[in-house]
Amino acid sequence: MRVNLTSPSAPSGVPAGRGGRLLLVSTLAFLLLLAVAGLRRGTAAAPEGAAGDPVRPYGDGARFVPAVSGTAAQAPRMLPAALRDVAGLSPRALSAALDAVACARSRGVAGRGDLLTVIDYSLPSTAPRLWVLDLAHGRVLFHELVAHGAGSGDNYATRFSNAPDSRQTSLGLFLTGGTYEGGNGYSLKLNGLDRGVNDLAEERRVVMHGAWYVSADHVQHFGRLGRSWGCPALPVASAHAVIDAIKNGTFLFSYAGGPAFQTVQAALRSTCAAPAAPASPGVPAASATPATAAAITATATAAISAGTH
Repeated sequence: MRVNLTSPSAPSGVPAGRGGRLLLVSTLAFLLLLAVAGLRRGTAAAPEGAAGDPVRPYGDGARFVPAVSGTAAQAPRMLPAALRDVAGLSPRALSAALDAVACARSRGVAGRGDLLTVIDYSLPSTAPRLWVLDLAHGRVLFHELVAHGAGSGDNYATRFSNAPDSRQTSLGLFLTGGTYEGGNGYSLKLNGLDRGVNDLAEERRVVMHGAWYVSADHVQHFGRLGRSWGCPALPVASAHAVIDAIKNGTFLFSYAGGPAFQTVQAALRSTCAAPAAPASPGVPAASATPATAAAITATATAAISAGTH
């Protein structure tokens, strides 16, 4: 590249040779700036998640990153460090709970994101198996005993149902509602979010409440907790505080091990990941056809109703 260092139109008072040199330096500096800008654009870190996926705040600096665009989203890949290894809480149970919450949100369910309650019914009733996790601050707020339904088993819950009068515990994801004073004292309404799995909770009057038979003293005398009619009953001493913490729109997830839960989980994931049905112009696409939804519901109902009678 040849540059003429003389300028016939140099500004008044500036020697022609000096003006040419200034022009050369300015040109080279401008080209250098363009090269640096292009380099930055080419090497900038790509945002987390698939192209087009939103990256939303989750917990204490963690991020919620959907792994699948569109209908299905996975659970947050990051949690506050203090909640990644909670004593006694199965990573599988926590992962299933987070998956369920992410799936519900992908279906448009609105709920608070600061708290999550997990109940692990694969543990015996003699062990504290309810955790209230403060996702916003990375801490465990409560770790409590919780009873299962009389129809679900003795010390271990092995049978689960959504059916009225089964007196069995229901699995899956719930959204907490308001409180009231009932026959069991201060109680919390639970709205079952999973069709065919726990959506009859209100009809069955499955609520959270305190109960005298949920205590270390009862375990000492009978070798297990007392049992409810399907409600997640808590110790009287802590029930009020737990209910006040999680009421009004937080998620609660009931987990259990074994083939029944695996079948339910597979059915619910199918609901979340079902491809959208073709839509007519001007008509929003549905997440699943009525026939598909009915089949999924039937599968889930059969899975959790095993042993109901």
